[in-house]
Amino acid sequence: MENKPRLFGIPNRYLVLLLIVASVLIHYVWGVKALQPHVQLPAEKLGGENAFLTNTLVATLIADVLLILMALSVRRAVKSGSLIPQGFSGAVEALLEVLYNLTESTAGKWAKTIFPWFATITLLVLVVNWMELIPGVDSIGLFEPSHVKEFEELCTETRIGPFVSVGGDKECVSALVPVVRVASTDLNFTVALAVVSVVMTQVIGVRALGASYFSKFWYTKTLFTKPIFGVIDFAVGLLEIVAEIAKVLSFSFRLFGNIFAGSVLLFVIGSLVPVFAQTVFLMLEFFVGLIQAIVFGMLTMVFMSQATHSHHDEGEEHH
Repeated sequence: MENKPRLFGIPNRYLVLLLIVASVLIHYVWGVKALQPHVQLPAEKLGGENAFLTNTLVATLIADVLLILMALSVRRAVKSGSLIPQGFSGAVEALLEVLYNLTESTAGKWAKTIFPWFATITLLVLVVNWMELIPGVDSIGLFEPSHVKEFEELCTETRIGPFVSVGGDKECVSALVPVVRVASTDLNFTVALAVVSVVMTQVIGVRALGASYFSKFWYTKTLFTKPIFGVIDFAVGLLEIVAEIAKVLSFSFRLFGNIFAGSVLLFVIGSLVPVFAQTVFLMLEFFVGLIQAIVFGMLTMVFMSQATHSHHDEGEEHH
């Protein structure tokens, strides 16, 4: 007979079905209401208004620890001398090999310089995005007053537990402040990562081309010898400055917008249909998190690769 996964001697499929039935009874029959989602752009502080620790910072620290453990796992697998990658470390090795091949085909001799930034950013964003799928993230925390004006009759309502507290005024609804919130839903994280990407692109460009790299932004060599094309080249250089600043905005808001929208979607679906409905959208967020990590890393790698090439020499030959 086939050995099926069991917990406490009960097949797992029956446990899932039992939990669904229990959730339906608790919510729809016994009338226990779930706390309504509290959507907030800034990260919530843990430990009071004067605390520096936020729930997104906690998520970032957890992601850093996971990445370090991942690196140690791969290092141990490589030192073992096994020629066949196996298990989790084998999957990470395969992913890194794909990323390195992409870098080598795009950046050439600068692949070894660009690859660490490409791989680190991709893995960090991937781990951070997928933390949204872990039970407890965005759902386990402390109840605090939400300070949201509600209807007066809501404040006179009596319920069991910390979901609604009875107060003397209309500010009596509690809100859940999660201990761990997905870091990608905090603009501080996405902007910081975008700044690192753009600044290191300039550093690699200077390493590759020297001081001539800055002619990309301020090109006056042909301004008087070729008036028409010289003015165009000078104007294009000024646009390059704007483009570098725009990269920070594009990187940060693309990642932030997609992951924050996914979190809000899970909040809304969970409050409307609190039984089993989130499962479909969790799979959607799995692919969204993967795509956003690859896009962020790939764009960083491509921009760094482009920074190692001078375009003005080609332009002068064309003129």
